[in-house]
Amino acid sequence: MRVGIGYDIHRLTKGRKLVLGGVEIPHDAGLLGHSDADVLLHAVCDAMLGAAGLGDIGEHFSNTDPSYKDISSMRLLEKVMDLIVGEKYRVNNIDVVVAAEKPNISRFVGGMRGNISRILQLGPRQVNIKATTSEGVGPIGKSEAIASYAVVTLKKQR
Repeated sequence: MRVGIGYDIHRLTKGRKLVLGGVEIPHDAGLLGHSDADVLLHAVCDAMLGAAGLGDIGEHFSNTDPSYKDISSMRLLEKVMDLIVGEKYRVNNIDVVVAAEKPNISRFVGGMRGNISRILQLGPRQVNIKATTSEGVGPIGKSEAIASYAVVTLKKQR
């Protein structure tokens, strides 16, 4: 059994779609980044890569590489899954926290879990997603950014 942790944060900006866990969420601003800036999936990818000892998302998908410009982070998750399988691992479970003052994401969590479960071939109870606020503190609390933390366990395949 191996354990990895992931973290990501992006600023909110007008004129972009807000995508979390592969779900487009109605909001007046989206996350700024080279890809779709899906902090939830970026944290999951980093946790998976870390657990397998394969570095981090920036090493595999550079934000200066034009081929990743505006790419869906669902596609990045697929690529990370391929790397994990190539190392003879499988994901055992994922636990994620999304920190956002706005919007309330609770009604979208089922879709996020479904997206992740489908790509990683997991049962619905193997993916857990929680939401919290920052109680008005810092850039997240001022609705300037959204962050996500993820913990992943991997099992070696026989």
